[in-house]
Amino acid sequence: MKMNLSTARVARASARHPWRAVAAWVVGLGVAVALIVTLLGGALITETKLTNDPESARAEELVRSRLGETDDTVDEVAIVRSTTMTVDDPAFQEQVERLYADITALGADVVAGGTHYYLTGDESLVSADRRTTLIPLVIPDGARAEIGQVHRIVERVGLDGAFQVLVTGEATVDAEITEVAEKDLAIGEGIGLSVALVILTLVLGAVAAAILPMVLAIAAIIVALGVAALVGQAIDLPFFVINVITMMGLAVGIDYSLFVVSRYREERAKGLEKVEAIATAGGTAGRTVVLSGLSVSLALMGLLITPDSGTRMVGAGSLLVVIAAVLASMTLLPALLGLMGDKVDAIRIPFVRRHASARPAAATGGFWYWTARAVMGRPVVSLVLSAGLLLAVAIPSFDLKQGEVGVSALPDGLMSKEAFILLEEEFGYGQDLPAVVVIDGPTGAGSVVAAVTRLGAAIAADPDFVTSTLEVHPEADLTILRVWLAGDSANQRAIRAVERLRADLIPAAFDGVPATVMVTGDTAGLVDL
Repeated sequence: MKMNLSTARVARASARHPWRAVAAWVVGLGVAVALIVTLLGGALITETKLTNDPESARAEELVRSRLGETDDTVDEVAIVRSTTMTVDDPAFQEQVERLYADITALGADVVAGGTHYYLTGDESLVSADRRTTLIPLVIPDGARAEIGQVHRIVERVGLDGAFQVLVTGEATVDAEITEVAEKDLAIGEGIGLSVALVILTLVLGAVAAAILPMVLAIAAIIVALGVAALVGQAIDLPFFVINVITMMGLAVGIDYSLFVVSRYREERAKGLEKVEAIATAGGTAGRTVVLSGLSVSLALMGLLITPDSGTRMVGAGSLLVVIAAVLASMTLLPALLGLMGDKVDAIRIPFVRRHASARPAAATGGFWYWTARAVMGRPVVSLVLSAGLLLAVAIPSFDLKQGEVGVSALPDGLMSKEAFILLEEEFGYGQDLPAVVVIDGPTGAGSVVAAVTRLGAAIAADPDFVTSTLEVHPEADLTILRVWLAGDSANQRAIRAVERLRADLIPAAFDGVPATVMVTGDTAGLVDL
């Protein structure tokens, strides 16, 4: 059966039995909303994983298998600073001990452990001017959402102005990024929908006709989010998949339905009966929508084979909303047109010419008419020029820098951003996210010890590294060197430093040494993308 016949039949059936189609969509939307409310929130995560077994993942697995360490905790750090006192003042000590007691009193379910300078005497927890100290905290991975309780304690302490107290770490950054993303999404949706409605109204010349594409886009988004909530029960979804589905849904939902609505109005203006006009629109514009949806879907499937789980889910979310938009344009839209009929032109905008016209195409003229004639008259020249323009625009992508947005790129005013700046000023590194050098070899062998010493000296002489600590585990034949990076662990300076660590410093230090050396950590994971 030909494509135009099948799409025309679907459109005709929906137009003849509009209430059945609308009822089916209402039920589907109700189920989708229920899934979103009950399941979507618990399926969202803030981390992504690489699935191609990169060096960073192998190093983590080695540490886990040898030492029994797990990924069930995340590190946070509270920062206490005074402009008038040093850590040697009794009042400063009293403040730190009281803050630590309040935080740990939240219980092991929220804060699994921690330490501070007055417990250990560790001078690395104190800044050079002795006015700032760090309180390292260990948060259970399952309690990331509870980090707000720690934030509230810290905020109360800082109210009197005597001390500046901040918290940063994976849980804090994740919580603030999620909050910012949700606010930006709400603002973006409001602006996007408003602008789209104004443009559609001007293009179509009637408010009712302009609202239909918006309704279709929103329906497609809701259905896609509902299906994503189901998928999220088996596969973790990055939180930004909501933004992707919303953005893509507005784009394709409006675009696809605009084709059908415009063609329907043209056919009605030519005198076709309502149902036949809808069927004709479905067999022409509807076929274009289906082919476009198939093309976009095939392109998005390419994202499903990438080694980054976040990119895969972006592709999956986009694919879901494109399919939903095509289905809505083929079934729900013809049903709504069947119910509205010529009321689709209701609330006309004065001075805006009616979009549809019964005049023959040759008499329409206009910019696009003459552009199409020029392109079809010189197809080879047009192909060369358009392909050349597209290639020229694509040239910058060859030097695309992949990675993630670091803390330094977050909006001002966020606690994690302020803590990053303070850490960088007082301790030389903005985040407690070191590169972790994992050395698999006999810890007592002289050649291994000498190589570790050479590597430590090279790191100490490199300005892109701030400091390092060494852990030796002779029972597991494993040595771990943690190296703190200058500045933001996600910026290009940190990425280049880890690349140089792998390509230059480690090979030079371990040349001829019977040991396997790998680098892991957050920055190493970005390098492995």
